[in-house]
Amino acid sequence: MLTVVLASLRARWATLLGSFLALALGVGLLAAMGLGLASTVDAPVRPVERFAGAPVVVMGTDTLTVEVERGPTTARVSQRLAHPQAVDIELQRELATLGPLITDGSQDAVGVTADPAAVRAVVRDRAQVLTGDDRRRADPRPERDAEALMTVNSLLGTAGGVTAFVAVFVVASTFAFAVALRRREFGLLRTAGATPGQLRRLLLAEAAAVGVLASAAGCALGAWGAPRLVGLLVDEGIAPSWFTVGDHTWPFHAAFWTGLTVACAGAWAASRRAGRTGPAEALREADAESGAMPLGRLLLGGALLLGGAGLLLWTLTTDPADLLKRKSYTTRPMVLITAVAALSPLLVGPLARLLRLPGAAALLVRSNARAARRRTAAVAAPVLVTVAMAGSLMGSAATVTAAKGAEARGRTSADLVVTGAELTAPGPIPGAVVSGSATTAVFVREDRTALVRSEACAVTDPAALASVARLPVVAGDLRDLDDRSIVVNEEWSEHRVGAAVDVWLGDGRPVTLRIATVLAAGTGGNGAYVTAANVPAAHLDRLDVRLDAGSDRAAVTAALRATGGEVRTADAWAAATHPRTGPQVRLGLFVVLGIALVYTAIALAGTLVMANSVRAGELRTLRLAGATRAQVVAVVAGESLLAVGIGALLGAAVTAVNLAGLAAALAALSAPVTPDLPWTVLGASVAGCALIAVTAGIAPVLAGRRAVR
Repeated sequence: MLTVVLASLRARWATLLGSFLALALGVGLLAAMGLGLASTVDAPVRPVERFAGAPVVVMGTDTLTVEVERGPTTARVSQRLAHPQAVDIELQRELATLGPLITDGSQDAVGVTADPAAVRAVVRDRAQVLTGDDRRRADPRPERDAEALMTVNSLLGTAGGVTAFVAVFVVASTFAFAVALRRREFGLLRTAGATPGQLRRLLLAEAAAVGVLASAAGCALGAWGAPRLVGLLVDEGIAPSWFTVGDHTWPFHAAFWTGLTVACAGAWAASRRAGRTGPAEALREADAESGAMPLGRLLLGGALLLGGAGLLLWTLTTDPADLLKRKSYTTRPMVLITAVAALSPLLVGPLARLLRLPGAAALLVRSNARAARRRTAAVAAPVLVTVAMAGSLMGSAATVTAAKGAEARGRTSADLVVTGAELTAPGPIPGAVVSGSATTAVFVREDRTALVRSEACAVTDPAALASVARLPVVAGDLRDLDDRSIVVNEEWSEHRVGAAVDVWLGDGRPVTLRIATVLAAGTGGNGAYVTAANVPAAHLDRLDVRLDAGSDRAAVTAALRATGGEVRTADAWAAATHPRTGPQVRLGLFVVLGIALVYTAIALAGTLVMANSVRAGELRTLRLAGATRAQVVAVVAGESLLAVGIGALLGAAVTAVNLAGLAAALAALSAPVTPDLPWTVLGASVAGCALIAVTAGIAPVLAGRRAVR
């Protein structure tokens, strides 16, 4: 068996080259991303910044901790406060008796040069005492590193998942097509006495050999690429500047064995089909494809199609907000892509008939595509992946971002918006209605099992808010908001107007407030509203200003500049604060799309080189029938373009289904529906696929001149 395997690998190396490249690239990407993920787990600790010269830091309480139910027991959970409590003046006087204090003007924390035990004895439970690396908690935005590393985790995890999906897809497709081209060889082996089990073991042994070599090459590629990948993430501002690749070995083990498993799994289904055919049947299928699609593939494709559509409808009816999440619209298309690819041989004929062009060459192209459905489907499948991933990912991200921007602009009827970290409250401005607000948060214990943080606004004048805002009210009246009430949205477990709800305010104080108004959930930007009297620690950071008819805009603008903030029109503010897909998200999506495009190039080139390398007899027959050499090349190029067109249509269909589900989710959430398709990216992807397909298709024909003379 080993001799036969080695001889087969030497004779069929060109056929297996595509699978080798796909596996090596996949393992390399998995190893590089695994190294990046591992490095986020044990990232180096950033040095203390704010109070580096103080051995002890006393900081006011900055977290809210409550008890929730966990099955039959309870547990304590914490959330970070929007407004950490201050270290009071009396405590600072007591600390000053222990040693010199270090302050920076703010009241949330002070450094103390004293013995930690003595400081704890003085502070007791009035504040927090931090020493060592814990002093970093007093630094500006101490969570920024964790947020950045979480972004890196999300990006690398998503890209790794897409890599695994596309690698399995391409390798399985390549092995299946390679087996289809070797029917005559298998027929001869069966005639010579080979059993079905021996054929299966032969194919699995070939796959294992390719898997070992490709996985080893991929690990080397991953070791080379990981530092460059991390460098790109740092340069683009996704990862912190200090982030580097750590010394880890488990990503190489995981990537190597994943690659070997993918290779064997990809060949397994093809080997079973090869082993089930008899000698005469195999010889007959080598010359003409049967009209029936394997029952297992038909059932798998149908089940995936029904499952993908059913999951989409179920989520749409139970939790439409989930469809707006990046992980959701990144992974859900994969189910439909796999389903459509499995059913693609059934769809080749009808789609080929739709793409009609005049002329005998066009008729021959359509006939060849329909007769060789397996070959056409194998070429269309990677195009389907690229177009569907590009349309679904880029289109979904752009649509959600556009909806959030439109929703934010629609929430206010203001003509001018003033923003700044700490605005000075303006006095009455003639000819304008001014609604001031401060960013804060409220916390609620839902069903006694979770402590949920809800972003909120603290408004200075509820009447002005009701006059200027255009919030999506579903129940109640904004004018009813007062110091003893709250505005919530439909995502709250308790959202009945008039109901009392126990909440913790942004500074951690518990209060019971009456629900005055309920808002639609929207895309997640419709948070809670309380009055500024409930959150005195919140700083005024936004003014929405509506001008009266005939008012002096210049005079109002001059008065607003005195608040110390930036004055912009509402449209300019919305464009600046709610832009299209951000650069970090775009980079992540382009990384995922780039992976799919590279795999598409490998799959297209490998499939077409394999297919056209065994068509010498067919092409020679065309020449004998009177076709010129240029006409033969044109037919081959036309078949490649037709297959790319079929793949693009199937990918567009998957994209349409996903974006339709997203639009329905936005409508269910009472959010603006603003479909945004990345036409430039889609056009470039299809053009790139067409160029690769035509080049790979005609290259063997031009190289094998005897076949077309």
